Amino acid sequence: MSTQQQEPETDAEPEPESQETPTDQEMSGLSSPQQKRLQRKHEGAAERERAAAEDDLEGDTVHLKVFRFDPEVEGKQEPRFDDFHVPFERGMTVLDAVIYARDEFDSSLTFRHSCRQAICGSDAFFVNGRQRLGCKTQISELDQPVRVEPLPHQEVVKDLVVDMDHFYDQMHSVEPYFQQEDLPDGELEEQRQTRENREKVKMSTRCIWCGACMSSCNIAAGDNDYLGPAAINKAYRFAMDEREDEEIKEHRLRIVEQEHGVWRCQTQFSCTEVCPKDIPLTEHIQELKREAVKKNLKFW
Repeated sequence: MSTQQQEPETDAEPEPESQETPTDQEMSGLSSPQQKRLQRKHEGAAERERAAAEDDLEGDTVHLKVFRFDPEVEGKQEPRFDDFHVPFERGMTVLDAVIYARDEFDSSLTFRHSCRQAICGSDAFFVNGRQRLGCKTQISELDQPVRVEPLPHQEVVKDLVVDMDHFYDQMHSVEPYFQQEDLPDGELEEQRQTRENREKVKMSTRCIWCGACMSSCNIAAGDNDYLGPAAINKAYRFAMDEREDEEIKEHRLRIVEQEHGVWRCQTQFSCTEVCPKDIPLTEHIQELKREAVKKNLKFW
């Protein structure tokens, strides 16, 4: 006979609401107001989790392991990692921590930064094995020690600074500016763009030239002539803009469909995953592939 006493019946407590992010299928079945409420709910949960993590770190120090290299100083020509222990503050980003390390511990620590608002794209680092913007990446969301390195697949100039000349050359090679021959007749009349077309190119205009996508691309790492996802995205931005002439669009397509253009992309989505502005780079590359094929189709 069992000696276990039977527990008195109590009202069952309601199960806590699931904090899992809804799937695309679930989101597609919701109306727009429902989507917004659900999105706010999960954003609030994420913010509470981050605040809790910050509370746990409050008063502690952050352990940074920062890549160091200086080809012009004897004794620093061999790459190494330096350790810094930085006091944590609520809302601290990787850039904040690196700036503190430079200002308080080693003034020779070199890196780029400017706006600190994820707009200039100058502080792209390789943080804990992933391309990230230093000013956008919260320390509380990272495992320690926080390992900060320069962008891979690019020549290191000093410490966290890489040579961006090749990246800029690739960006300029797609002629990233409007080329319109047929201007409006009226002197003060503007070139009009439909809302639908603006929505089509809107995401591509968000590129901040940080180079994170190029650094993450295995094809770019092995093919120095490959245009790269950022340059191709810039070509997409103008090729898909209805305000340019058809002849100019064909000219742009000829640029990106070259041997080292869109056809070198192997749709690994690495560029899309690391883009700090959430640009669907791989989708834009695939759409330019389709446009190039359609341009070359002839019916007679």
